[in-house]
Amino acid sequence: MPGTPEDREESLDVIQRELTAFARRARAAAARLHPELPLVSYTLLAHIDDRHGCRATDLAAHYMLDKSTVSRQIGTLEKLGLVERHPDPDDHRIQVLHPTEAGTRALASTQASRRAAYQERLAEWTEDDLARFADYLLRYNTSGGPDGPNDPAA
Repeated sequence: MPGTPEDREESLDVIQRELTAFARRARAAAARLHPELPLVSYTLLAHIDDRHGCRATDLAAHYMLDKSTVSRQIGTLEKLGLVERHPDPDDHRIQVLHPTEAGTRALASTQASRRAAYQERLAEWTEDDLARFADYLLRYNTSGGPDGPNDPAA
């Protein structure tokens, strides 16, 4: 039997509050990587690393950010020695962003710390609970929003 509209509203309030808490923890993880590194920069660094390099325009399109925002964030990453530019081998007019060794090390360290925190926080969860939670997060993140559908393959 479906819940009442009040039950639905209460659930949505809980979801909003808990996703906000989740985002705060993500910002804290970015700060552990480097105190001057905002969450957006951390996210861009992780994406660059995951893709083994990409263009700034790809980052802007993927995260639906203004090119100037991406440019500022990349400038910060370069200044901190975490990202560097290399010419695209197929078109030397295009610059491809790559993590530096320091960027890869810092990201790996932070990700290991985050994984340990998740393992600790979720230690009592069953495999079924973890699988359902992962499925729900994937479903949520791939179901469009006000800015249009996200690319589930990205």
